[in-house]
Amino acid sequence: MKTKQHILLIGATGVFFLASCKGPGQKAAMVMPPTPVNVATATQGSAIYYDKYPATVVSLSQVELRAQVAGYITGIFFKEGEVVQKGKPLYEIDRRKYEAAYAQAEANIASAKANFNKAQKDADRYHRLAEQDAIARQTLDNADAALETNRSQVAAANAQLLAAKTDLDYSYIRAPFTGRIGISQVKLGAQVSPGTTLLNTMSSENPIAVDFVVSETDIHRFASLQGKTINPAEDSTFRLQLPDGTAYAERGKIIVIDRGVDNQTATIKVRIEFNNPKDELKDGMSCVLRVLNDQSGEHVIIPYKAVVEQMGEYFVFISKDTTAEQRKIHLGPRLRDQIVVLDGVNAGEKVITEGFQRLRDGGKIDTAAKQQPPAAKK
Repeated sequence: MKTKQHILLIGATGVFFLASCKGPGQKAAMVMPPTPVNVATATQGSAIYYDKYPATVVSLSQVELRAQVAGYITGIFFKEGEVVQKGKPLYEIDRRKYEAAYAQAEANIASAKANFNKAQKDADRYHRLAEQDAIARQTLDNADAALETNRSQVAAANAQLLAAKTDLDYSYIRAPFTGRIGISQVKLGAQVSPGTTLLNTMSSENPIAVDFVVSETDIHRFASLQGKTINPAEDSTFRLQLPDGTAYAERGKIIVIDRGVDNQTATIKVRIEFNNPKDELKDGMSCVLRVLNDQSGEHVIIPYKAVVEQMGEYFVFISKDTTAEQRKIHLGPRLRDQIVVLDGVNAGEKVITEGFQRLRDGGKIDTAAKQQPPAAKK
């Protein structure tokens, strides 16, 4: 009996001991310590940023030079790659046949005029005789018909002379505008045919244009920019990035928006004009056009690492003394390690940049104890 009583006593004592240890320990575990975090102050700053579009440099004037008469090339009067002035002779096609045709046309005119003058005198004479009833009416009619025939022959001879002069002029291929001539596609002595043989290509270079396409949803934006009066030397709305990544010094302006939208791609072509005094821009060159974003200006800027994404929405944690407040924000463009906040954060507020992974809205924080960055893995 005594042994049994001792066992019961020991069991009761153990239960009491366990109960006494469980209560205080459980209450202490429910009190979570504040989360150590790092914070940064949201600043108000000038956020200038650009939308980027792939673009192609195009000449405002470009033409393929082709022969308009047949013959052999007898002269080339330019240096390949040079700038030629409007009207300058570039190629000569053997002119002898066309000079002969022109001379013959001049002779035909002289003959036609002589015949016309004779017919005119005959008609005048017959009209005077007809007034005296000295000739038959048929003779007068024949004289008038001969006069009209010779009149038409003079007109035909004049047309023939004009055609011969045109062909003679076409034996010289001249620069249609001031621009840069390319590499010749024919050599001296080459035979050319009207409209088929490509001789060369020339294009204007200053000013020059850049073509790019925008979505149909952006038409209103670019139409308003087209109507805006700007000074291209000072305005920074349109900037160009060259293929090697360097910035082009000149500024551009919109000169035309295409007449209609491509219904296959829902895009429209826009053309920007740039001065090209140093001939840095070449027709066909690929580049990147940077267009000043409408939202550029004074904005709140925070570190990008403070942003939390949850199901397509963006949030930050704001430090409110010892409490974290979760707040939904609307983002602008990213600026390297920072990002523009369009709505949701005010300048001067402190955003939590590190340690927010375990935070909830209203959670306790400790900004005095700096959050240490994770150790590098060995």
